[in-house]
Amino acid sequence: MGNVLTGLKKNRTKIWVGAVTLLLVFYLVVSFQRSVLLLTDANPVAKAIGAAYLVLPIIGAWALIRELLFGARTEQMAKVLEAEGGLPVDNLQRTPAGRIVRESADAEFEKYRTEAEAAPDDWRSWFRLSCAYDAAGDRKRARAAMRDALKLFRDSNAAPGTGRTSQ
Repeated sequence: MGNVLTGLKKNRTKIWVGAVTLLLVFYLVVSFQRSVLLLTDANPVAKAIGAAYLVLPIIGAWALIRELLFGARTEQMAKVLEAEGGLPVDNLQRTPAGRIVRESADAEFEKYRTEAEAAPDDWRSWFRLSCAYDAAGDRKRARAAMRDALKLFRDSNAAPGTGRTSQ
């Protein structure tokens, strides 16, 4: 029983992602079904609504796939960094409630910003910068830095003969 609880705690995020993904897939299937029903109706207004409603599950499926791939690739990079011993150490000060103290995150951020500026072609520095942005509470820049890291990671792991450089 203890192993099960440990496994649940360790994979809590993946379990939540799976549950939310299943709910979204259910919603997308129902939306698609409703749009098809409206498209088969004889009323031209219903057909128009069905066509417009068909866009929702298409956009939703695209966004879901994009986010799942983003998460999987980010996890892949984290595993590589962990194996290399290059993951950023979380030694930030926290409030009694467990939140990161902003000043502590800002001070640590400067270190990773300088590292990314010194090595702009290294995906590892961008990954760490993304973690620093996230700790500082800037989610938009964190995702942008992680997208940069992903691009550099893909480029550095490109198959030989594609014209891309490899590290």
